[in-house]
Amino acid sequence: MPNIKSAIKRVSVIEKKTLRNNMIKSAYKTAIKKFEQAVEEKDMKNAEVLFSDATRKIDQACSKGVIVKNTAARKKSNLAKKLNAAKA
Repeated sequence: MPNIKSAIKRVSVIEKKTLRNNMIKSAYKTAIKKFEQAVEEKDMKNAEVLFSDATRKIDQACSKGVIVKNTAARKKSNLAKKLNAAKA
């Protein structure tokens, strides 16, 4: 346990940020899972809606600094490939 006042504050701030980051990360992972399930069930109308939702959640996570820009681009690219393969 920290003894210095600023260190005590840093611990509480880090806990809050960790909770926020985990919430954002969980949200985009859930969106990806919903999209992949829709693609697996060949539900193309729903998959397109879920694709835009998942990409939006990934972009939000990227803008908040939860994931890196290239990671976000890779994840969106993989989702787009799955959608296009399912359409064909």
